[in-house]
Amino acid sequence: MKILIVNGPNLNLLGKREPGIYGARGFEDYYAELKQRYANVEFGYFQSNVEGELINKLHEVGFSWDGIILNAGAYTHTSVALQDAIRGINTPVIEVHISNVHQREEFRHHSMISCACVGVICGFGLDSYRLAVEAFLAKNK
Repeated sequence: MKILIVNGPNLNLLGKREPGIYGARGFEDYYAELKQRYANVEFGYFQSNVEGELINKLHEVGFSWDGIILNAGAYTHTSVALQDAIRGINTPVIEVHISNVHQREEFRHHSMISCACVGVICGFGLDSYRLAVEAFLAKNK
């Protein structure tokens, strides 16, 4: 199984940015642990602060990978273009968020991409990514 994790804007600052919301751990450490835990899964990782680069990456892998875990960051709440990109590919996408967006500011309560994703996981910290991996594995049994 091939799963790509795609992180959007400001997620390159995990471990430094608002640790009270996002935790004190950087994503690279967590990603290494995830790869070790699921040695039978081929992982890829991509992060960009640029919306068009995220769309290009979805187009690049969206017909050949088994799953995409997407944390689109703030683009979740604004990007019809990301929604269209998800709808335009064959690879299923799970939307993830580290924080529970529904406990935060009102504008974060609506996702422009959820309707194009196979599922949404939020509020479990970095473990949201593991839960998405588990969902893909369970679906492909």
